[in-house]
Amino acid sequence: MSANTTKLVVMLEMQNAMNTKVHEQWFNQGFEWYRAIWVECAEMLDHYGWKWWKKQTPDTEQVILELVDIFHFGLSLRIDGVKSYEQLATELEKELSEPQLAEDFKQTLEQLAASAVADKSFNAQAFAGCMQQIGMSIDDLYRGYVGKNTLNFFRQDHGYKDGSYIKVWNGQEDNEHLVEVVKSLDTEHADFAKQVYAGLQARYPA
Repeated sequence: MSANTTKLVVMLEMQNAMNTKVHEQWFNQGFEWYRAIWVECAEMLDHYGWKWWKKQTPDTEQVILELVDIFHFGLSLRIDGVKSYEQLATELEKELSEPQLAEDFKQTLEQLAASAVADKSFNAQAFAGCMQQIGMSIDDLYRGYVGKNTLNFFRQDHGYKDGSYIKVWNGQEDNEHLVEVVKSLDTEHADFAKQVYAGLQARYPA
């Protein structure tokens, strides 16, 4: 397996684990992951800027975070209970290596949204096109995905469901702590996700 395929396998495994933590029988619930994709696309467009009647500057950092969120939903759509993670990862890597590009980022994003609405599918090639046009690599995706997924796990483990979770620690939101923790680690390390979790745990108020 290539390095990218291995990373995609890790992300698929993490996605299944997260979905199972939220709902043990998630696979049989018929959750509308495709709807989550097009709604996120619309939210992302606001961060990127589309209003011709006012000056807008793309918030690239936020756009990348939204793409990471969409990838969570895309992976959930692809897990079918039949194909192995290795098969799914190989297919995804091929699609991500053949980006589908429209004239600009906004139009490529609309292709991603259109597939979600019309076909209830995850268009990985349009997703790759968005990544390319915003200057995001597979490593950026992996770093962002593993970080956000681990934070979601951390939140669940620390009272997110019952409302006891503390979102602001020492004057910073948990997302900001996450960015600092991830930057201090080696993404190629086999235990990257565990190290992220440990880094969050060390900072979380006891």
